[in-house]
Amino acid sequence: MLEQKTAIQEGRTALGIELGSTRIKAVLVDEKGTPLASGSFDWENQLVDGIWTYDLAEVWKGLAESYQSLAADVKKQYDIPLTTVGTLGISAMMHGYLAFDEKGELLVPFRTWRNTMTGEAVEELTELFQFNIPQRWSIAHLYQAILKGEEHVPKVRYITTLSGYVHWRLTGEKVLGVGDASGMFPIDSGSKDYNQRMIGQFESLVAEKQYPWKLSEILPRVLVAGEAAGRLTAEGAALLDTTGTLKPGVPLCPPEGDAGTGMAATNSVAKRTGNVSAGTSVFAMVVMERELSKVYPQIDMVTTPDGSPVAMVHCNNCTSDLNAWVSLFEECLESFGLTPDKNKLYETLYRQALLGEKDCGGLLAYNYFSGEHITGLDEGRPLFERTPGAEMNLKNFMRTHLYTALGALKTGLDILVKEEKVAIDTMMGHGGFFKTKEVGQRVMAAAVGAPVSVMETAGEGGAWGIALLAAYMHWKEGQESLEDYLGRKIFAGQTGYVVVPDPADVEGFEAFMERYHAGLAIERAAVEVLK
Repeated sequence: MLEQKTAIQEGRTALGIELGSTRIKAVLVDEKGTPLASGSFDWENQLVDGIWTYDLAEVWKGLAESYQSLAADVKKQYDIPLTTVGTLGISAMMHGYLAFDEKGELLVPFRTWRNTMTGEAVEELTELFQFNIPQRWSIAHLYQAILKGEEHVPKVRYITTLSGYVHWRLTGEKVLGVGDASGMFPIDSGSKDYNQRMIGQFESLVAEKQYPWKLSEILPRVLVAGEAAGRLTAEGAALLDTTGTLKPGVPLCPPEGDAGTGMAATNSVAKRTGNVSAGTSVFAMVVMERELSKVYPQIDMVTTPDGSPVAMVHCNNCTSDLNAWVSLFEECLESFGLTPDKNKLYETLYRQALLGEKDCGGLLAYNYFSGEHITGLDEGRPLFERTPGAEMNLKNFMRTHLYTALGALKTGLDILVKEEKVAIDTMMGHGGFFKTKEVGQRVMAAAVGAPVSVMETAGEGGAWGIALLAAYMHWKEGQESLEDYLGRKIFAGQTGYVVVPDPADVEGFEAFMERYHAGLAIERAAVEVLK
């Protein structure tokens, strides 16, 4: 406690703040990455005139309150005021569209990653670049605005992401970490900068519009992990700490997206490693040794915080339908006058799944609360199906719902593993799907065909991940790589709990997936019939 107190007083700390979809979290760590204090602020997006958005006033309110919550935690634990930190990093949800005019004024409400309004732009840009452009990406939002003739477009002088915006206001620097930048516009892994061929193609595409800007002029400058990204100004310090206690001058690392901070927080930045976040939605990222051989609409290409190519499989649905079934079992028990512990209920039902038949005994389910682009569904209908001869019991039922929670994800990962022959040495798992020890890992290992590890630190989240990236910038030794720094200083000796794939589980999951793909016609019919 005395060492930690001294570290805080002397500024030998790193502060990470991440603006997530439902919470803004701040984490203060020491030089070893050990969390010292934390604070948070809960918030929600709003649907305004058909656009999913956050008010920028709420951004600053949330940042100030999460920082004050952190400072209060420091005061409570160590009985000292928080006057400075050694280094600072900002992270936020990737993608989306924040456009500003020459005076730095917001031109249209923030369009978040959740909006799916750029289909026409995506189709044209993917064909033009021969590179998959997802609907969430900033360039898709900009080009869709151009196609619609939105009046704000000629006034644009700067576009950025949420992390880039906050960093700009704190430091005055219009920069972005390469991982977050890879969700704005395609990155050239060789130069670790925007793909200049595609920049040229886009500028030629819109040349006839004669806008008073060029794309290369309105994007943030790309930085990789470890590079200096500016210092906290007096104005920035006042925005973070409304009491005026925090001193300016703190060095900041490049702002990053939540995918990059997830990689840092799970030590998944080395080639042939990956991480999977499984909760309400699920996405997996695999660090590549090479580029993909062709364009796949199911695979997004982004980068690690230090610029290595990463294949991302992103799915909208994971545990929502599973949670709904668990709630039904809870209600059933309550009707008998029993009040089960929720955690115990989940653990008991999950462990039943391990006792089920490897192929789920002929049962089938779809967890589609919303559509899944990977399987070609614009809308979803949660479904459970079986033939009269299927083996219907609790064990098979639970195993079916754990399998189907990863069905769309496995469809995308199979492209990487089976078609592109991508090697995966290990996957790091984090999120609610892995809360019951071993169960979620066994199912994921069967889906991926690779060992799946879960570390205790994985629960610290993206705010911890961006704190580690800030620490790397501030305390790395010479040309030390991010991979070496994390391995040497943060995760040394930590292996977590590892589950290797069981060949029988792998074979059973493959049999289930044959049924899963054949049954997608049922899901499509349900979308048509169940309005």
